[in-house]
Amino acid sequence: METFNLILTGVGGQGIITLVSILDEACLIQGYDVKSSELHGLSQRGGSVITHIRFGKKVYSPMVSSSQADLIISTELLETLRDASFASSKTIFLINKHSVGFTGYLPEPEIMGALSKVAKNNLHIVNASEICKKELDKDVLAGVYLLGYAVYKNLIPLRPESVLRAFEIVIPEKYREINIKAFNLAQNI
Repeated sequence: METFNLILTGVGGQGIITLVSILDEACLIQGYDVKSSELHGLSQRGGSVITHIRFGKKVYSPMVSSSQADLIISTELLETLRDASFASSKTIFLINKHSVGFTGYLPEPEIMGALSKVAKNNLHIVNASEICKKELDKDVLAGVYLLGYAVYKNLIPLRPESVLRAFEIVIPEKYREINIKAFNLAQNI
């Protein structure tokens, strides 16, 4: 693998920055050079958040160029569409079918129609918030569930044991067990 280009998008309060820390650590555990960058709205709950993560043998810049993403993971439906300029016909989309209320600007069927044109056959829509709410009583764990989905479905070149080791380093002990459960929920899909 030369360089893997990942866009992680959502809104403030969904744990995006924690996911970046987990991914950065998991990449280091596997011996990758990793660079990441936070771009928008991180300080505001509900504000748009986009992060770039690039990893591989040697990475010189944290920024993913337009049309160069290998994988886009999104915790919020509309935010996926906002950041679709990073996609090519080969990009895989992993999207939480969830909205924090912004889809009034654009109805869900229109968002899905636009995304399906961009993503072709590489569109994974998952009710991660609903699954985490039902199974763990915490929909905020949707991002960790999506990470588990990406790892267990081989959408990202990271091993489960690397991510679980990263949890031990990044996640405070009192939250670790429930995050591990959210990650592993995706194992048997």
